[in-house]
Amino acid sequence: MQAEAQIEVVDLVKRFGDFAAVNGVSFAVAKGEVMGFIGPNGAGKSTVIRILCGLLRPSGGRALVAGLDVAQDPEGVRRHIGYMSQKFSLYNDMSVVENLRFFGGIYGVARSEIAARLRFAIDMADLNGKEDALVATLAGGWKQRLALGAAILHRPSILFLDEPTSGVDPGSRRRFWELIHKLAQDGISVVVSTHYMDEAEYCHRVALINHGQLVALGTPAELRQRALGGALLAIEGERIGELMAQVKSLEGVQDVAMFGRDLHILVDDAAARMPQLQALLAATGRAQASVRRIEPSLEDSFVHLVSASRAGSAA
Repeated sequence: MQAEAQIEVVDLVKRFGDFAAVNGVSFAVAKGEVMGFIGPNGAGKSTVIRILCGLLRPSGGRALVAGLDVAQDPEGVRRHIGYMSQKFSLYNDMSVVENLRFFGGIYGVARSEIAARLRFAIDMADLNGKEDALVATLAGGWKQRLALGAAILHRPSILFLDEPTSGVDPGSRRRFWELIHKLAQDGISVVVSTHYMDEAEYCHRVALINHGQLVALGTPAELRQRALGGALLAIEGERIGELMAQVKSLEGVQDVAMFGRDLHILVDDAAARMPQLQALLAATGRAQASVRRIEPSLEDSFVHLVSASRAGSAA
């Protein structure tokens, strides 16, 4: 196991019959690192997390979590981790404190520590004064923070979060990520899957998974700058989406995608292609539309990399 690595995955494979849900994935996660998994629905993100939690047995490769092989000692792995699924896992017909006591018992928290751990979870979730409230009465953001508190009652060194903020309002998502980074500062390694591009920006590193394969791995800045392999232009104006096919046919255009009402265009050379695009706009009666060079976002990189991986799979 690499020095300081809490998780090490080498050529991980998971097959369901003839279907490879995970195919040759390798990465490592350091102590106190927040690793984000992004990818389309069905890409394999949740399957990787379930393997690392000891809930699924890998078909091939090797995965070490807290120094333990997930295939050989899944029970040992589960003693070192916290897990929060994308579906809300607490009991709505029980109170806040009843839920926490229940999960404290499941995780084997010592009686001498349970009171302090309950107080920690309630403080972290900002639920002071609501200890006796039924969980069903809580807003979505509070429920998610409470579920996070339950997942770390036993002081795990590694935390797995499977789309933990799905369906939660933006303000609550920001608060949740503040908690994640506080845990990372305390030395907990966090692996989190998400389909929100703004959340991926909060991660120390990001792994893009598509069709069960690792398409890209790096910091958000690295993925933004290196993934595209060209210059990114934007066209802003009315009815720009109608031009997608014509823009794609221009020389030097590598990729085109809609972002809101704008077109984002990946080209080989910005200086050479901007006049071509301006000429197209003029010829189609859109002379008032603007063409400008922009810095790529993580979403631009995501769209391009997923498109490239699909093209590679089809070849």
